[in-house]
Amino acid sequence: QVQLVESGGGLVQAGASLRLSCAASGRTFTTYAMGWFRQAPGKEREFVAAISWSGSSTDYAESMKGRFTISRDDAKNTVSLQMNSLKPEDTAVYYCAGTPTYYSEKLYYRARDVSDWGQGTQVTVSS
Repeated sequence: QVQLVESGGGLVQAGASLRLSCAASGRTFTTYAMGWFRQAPGKEREFVAAISWSGSSTDYAESMKGRFTISRDDAKNTVSLQMNSLKPEDTAVYYCAGTPTYYSEKLYYRARDVSDWGQGTQVTVSS
């Protein structure tokens, strides 16, 4: 199990950028596939982006492709989400997610398959 703590959320105007960070504790972090999900009020938690344990594989929800970039730094036990060209519809609580993959390149797209969650960080984009 890993403990995940997000940071970097805030209030920005449409078109701006934000960088979210997720600090992980636990010796098994390097074997985890990591990802970001988000949840807007009254909506289900949805997939945003994912990166494999090796960092070789990444994927994004369709509406985030070309705007968001996920990365990991295993030396620092961190995962980041660079968000550019933000839109009001990106407003949500963003959650860091991790799941052990035991060196598989598998990515996780469903919230119910995630093993460990952070507490979330609020991102608000004004028009």
